[in-house]
Amino acid sequence: MVEKLEVEGQEKSKTGYKISDIFKFLGCSLFGCFMFLYPWDTTGGTYNTALSVLTEALDALIRQNIPWLLTVVVIFSAVSALVGCFWKIQKSGRFSWIFPLMFVSKPYALTRLIALAVTICVVFEVGPEAVRSEDVGGSMVSLAQTLIAIAVTLSFVLPFLTDCGIMEFMGILLRPLIRPLFKVPGRASVDLIASWLASSNTAVLITGNQHQNGYYSKREAASIMTNFSLVSIPFCMVIAETLNVTNHFLLLYGSVTAIGLLLAMIGVRIPPLANIPDEYCGEKNINEEVPEASSLLSWAWLAAMKRAKKFGFMNALDAAGKMTIGIIMDLIPIVIAWGTLGSLLVNETSIMQWISYPMGAYMSFLGIEGAFDIAPTTLVGFIDMFIPALITSPDLPVQTRFLVAGLSLVQIIYLTEVGSIIVKSNVGLDIKRLFVIFLERTIIALPLLAFISKSL
Repeated sequence: MVEKLEVEGQEKSKTGYKISDIFKFLGCSLFGCFMFLYPWDTTGGTYNTALSVLTEALDALIRQNIPWLLTVVVIFSAVSALVGCFWKIQKSGRFSWIFPLMFVSKPYALTRLIALAVTICVVFEVGPEAVRSEDVGGSMVSLAQTLIAIAVTLSFVLPFLTDCGIMEFMGILLRPLIRPLFKVPGRASVDLIASWLASSNTAVLITGNQHQNGYYSKREAASIMTNFSLVSIPFCMVIAETLNVTNHFLLLYGSVTAIGLLLAMIGVRIPPLANIPDEYCGEKNINEEVPEASSLLSWAWLAAMKRAKKFGFMNALDAAGKMTIGIIMDLIPIVIAWGTLGSLLVNETSIMQWISYPMGAYMSFLGIEGAFDIAPTTLVGFIDMFIPALITSPDLPVQTRFLVAGLSLVQIIYLTEVGSIIVKSNVGLDIKRLFVIFLERTIIALPLLAFISKSL
């Protein structure tokens, strides 16, 4: 593959690049970077990305003018899954790509039926109060509505970031730094920046898309999803405000960043991530090796031009439409069902208090004040990263609340959004392996956060 690219490079050096290829790389990539990465001051001191602003506007539009859209989506996904359990349709033809989304396995069919039941309870205000309350089913349904907006905006803007050459260009330039530290391609740096400035689920969806197109192996995609998908800066601020530690936000975010990078360097070198095979989805489409006869910058430019030449607006629209439907059909029922069941487990039972006792003992050994009071927060973040902040008492010392905030941000993996996407991405991680990675990150991060919190 390297020899082929070298030959192409020699041919291009003679004939030059087409203006359209250069425009697609520079113009389209610049647009993609602006939408995903540019920190935009939206309300005087509060920064967000253009993609997030667009998503929020679409979310508000959907909620005001099409409030029934989520209900229709959940009903259709549940009915199609139920039909698929009894009727095996011929999966061929132009629209064959949609059949795997409609006719799923029985466990996923059950998930969709649970999501339908929860949605009906919340929308029509019927059924058990515990299910349809704002802290349980209500919050999951609200999140699912937001995900519809995310699915639409992300799917149609994503190709400008991933398919126009900027990933190849940055990947080759940053490979000498990223590959030795994290054992992933240099292009993963774009995923990391996207999660910092946009959102973690955005970064995971980008990574899943790149894996499906042959740019990441299973191990690389799994490593990026579970280590690089940090939460966005705005959400970090929300956590800090909820736990009333905004006065220490710079220390909090700096600690989360430093510990997150350290956890990534450790996590990719130990099981279960280290045991995932380097298998590609179809043909391998990535090459960041620089030939001896070429400079780093010129090789990065050549790879970017090669990728930009393949980009077409109609193909991008077609892929975006399929991705939108895939996210809406597949992910939303999982978020509603798993998120509601997990929230019920936390809010309505004492199970988490019992199973988190070892974590309380561990934190007590580390000298953390109120260790057993916050023990459940160390585990419930696996369900949703906002739950630890909600169940932490405001009467606890600031050092303890700071630790809870930092831990919930570095754990990264939570089922309601990121975990659900990772499991569906087929990168070799199921819920059991995700929980092991979650525990590894928690156990390693706790003493570091405890040490930092003592400085307050």
